Amino acid sequence: MQALRHYLLAVQFFTRIPVTGRLAAWVGYSPAMLRAASAHFPGVGWLAAALAALVYGALLLALGPGPFAPAVAAVLSTAATVLMTGGFHEDGLADVADGLGGAYQRERALEIMKDSRIGAFGAMALVLALLAKVALLAHLGSHGLAAALGAIVGAHVLSRLWPLCIVRTLPHVGDTATSKSKPLADQISARALAVAALWCLVPLALAQQALGAPALIASMACSALGAAWMGWRFARRLQGFTGDCLGAAQQVAEIGFYLGAALALAR
Repeated sequence: MQALRHYLLAVQFFTRIPVTGRLAAWVGYSPAMLRAASAHFPGVGWLAAALAALVYGALLLALGPGPFAPAVAAVLSTAATVLMTGGFHEDGLADVADGLGGAYQRERALEIMKDSRIGAFGAMALVLALLAKVALLAHLGSHGLAAALGAIVGAHVLSRLWPLCIVRTLPHVGDTATSKSKPLADQISARALAVAALWCLVPLALAQQALGAPALIASMACSALGAAWMGWRFARRLQGFTGDCLGAAQQVAEIGFYLGAALALAR
C-alpha cells in the first residue's frame, strides 16, 4: 500500500490527473514521500503511453488509409499527452533552452531559467521539439500501426528513467527555497533506481515485439545518448541540474527513442 501511495503521489505531481479529496488525503504528502515517489516516474510514463497509443491507434483506424492519417494521429496523440501532463516537461525544455541559450554565465543562466516567461530560444526549442515528435511519429506510422504504438510505449516510459540517472550523478543547483523539485534533488538511491528500471521492462518488451530487437536497441541507444548529452551540458554549463533540466532531458530522450526507431526501420 505504501508503494501505491508513492505511485499516486507521482501521478499527482507529474500529471494533471486528479488525485484529490479523500484519495489525496489517503495518499498524503511529505518531502520524503515525494523523494520516494521519484522511483515511479517511469510508471507515470505508462499512463502517458497508454493515452498516446489509444489516441494514435483510434485515429489511424478511424481515418483509414491516406497520406495524412499518420500525421493527424501524431499531432492529436501528442496534444493528448501535453494535456495530461500539463506541458510539465515541455515547459522545462523551454526554460532550459532560454537559460543556456541566453547567457554564458552560470548564475545568469539559472536566473533566466526561473523566469516563467518564454524567450526566443525557448520558443524555438519548443516548436522544434514538437515538430520532431509529430514528424517522427507520422513517419513511424507509415511503417504500420504496430511500429508507431511500440515506439510510443517504449519512448514514454524509458525517457522517464534517464532523468533519474541525472539526479543520481549531478547535484541540484536550483533555488532550494522555492524549487518544487528540491525533494527529488537529493541523490536517488540505488534501490529507487532499480524500481524505476523495473517499470521499463514490460513496455520495452512490448516495444521489442512491435519494432524488433535491432530497432529497439537503436531506439534505446539514441534515447540514452540524448539524455547523456543533456546531462553533459548541465554538468558543463550549470555544474548540476534543476527541475527544468529533468523535464528537458525527458523530452530529448523521448525524441531520441523515436529517431532511433525510425532510423533502424529505414534500414
